[in-house]
Amino acid sequence: MILTILGCSGSVPGPNVPASGYLVEAGGTQAALDFGNGVLAALSARRDPFSLDALLLSHLHPDHCADMSALTVLRRYHPERRPGHRLPVYGPVETADRLAAAYAPSDEERLGTDLSDVFDFRVLDDNTFRIGTLTVTTARVVHPCEAYGFRIEHDGAVLAYTGDTGTCSAVVELARDADLLLAEATWTHREDNPPDLHLSGREAGELAARAGARRLVLTHVAPWTDRQAVLAEARAAFTGAIGLAEPGTEHRVRA
Repeated sequence: MILTILGCSGSVPGPNVPASGYLVEAGGTQAALDFGNGVLAALSARRDPFSLDALLLSHLHPDHCADMSALTVLRRYHPERRPGHRLPVYGPVETADRLAAAYAPSDEERLGTDLSDVFDFRVLDDNTFRIGTLTVTTARVVHPCEAYGFRIEHDGAVLAYTGDTGTCSAVVELARDADLLLAEATWTHREDNPPDLHLSGREAGELAARAGARRLVLTHVAPWTDRQAVLAEARAAFTGAIGLAEPGTEHRVRA
């Protein structure tokens, strides 16, 4: 199983860094995790976007789904589009309505229009299901909106992705004994950081240690946060292999 970092900037895109978006490939299956600002361009530079088998949205904040409008245009109007081939999109309960509103923000445009001609919307819950060769387990995590983390397995390899979350037991269980934990680390640690919103570098390291993860990749660092400080915090809490997500890099989930 291969994880490709398409975008990893937290909260907003950074200089030459798209917001959250990741590609998981294994056994001929391709699935995208999140699709924030700039991710479609990054995906298109590496793969045919029509080759995606599914797309999972951890939650509906723009830095995790803003490029869904652009993907709608591509799938609806590309001269080589595949009519009738709807991309499965897994997301929170409001995903279909929220993405339709983002695509056509005026009431006049939106009347009688949805995105079901190009997407097959499927509502996430605490569940386990299959996408091609991948086994996906989802769990609700703590964030101001409905949000999920993911555990993805293939042929014994385990990738865990926190999405956006504060510290909680659900994300620990998703990351249990993972070969690679892709964990958000938006900011450096402060006791007055808002609760149930994001992980600090220290908290991401503590999560990896508590879950027994083998490797940690830190992502979703905000552009105004010192990335090296976040990395140092995580290293102080986790003794395993650790690094910062970088756009365009590939990670073999099980070395």
